[in-house]
Amino acid sequence: MDVKKLQKHLFFEGQKGVYANLTILLRDEPDQFDNDGFISQDIGKEARLAGEKGPIVGNVKWIKRDDRPSAPPTNDPGAAYHAANAASNQGSEDIPF
Repeated sequence: MDVKKLQKHLFFEGQKGVYANLTILLRDEPDQFDNDGFISQDIGKEARLAGEKGPIVGNVKWIKRDDRPSAPPTNDPGAAYHAANAASNQGSEDIPF
């Protein structure tokens, strides 16, 4: 990650340090360098609505491990929640939902 590209005026002070909000954006298909997405600095809702884009500070590559899923997560933020609920409700016919 190229920290020189981070916009320091967007840093904020927390209880345990100074932080920057970053966003990981996943692509549907890997790019020409086999990256699955990229990391950009979050610039805030108002700036995004005004058409600004945060600086791209790095790339994301999904690495398969034996104890992890083989595919990157979907861009659906509710997918993990629904998958967890489906797994926890298996065999629970007495629950009406």
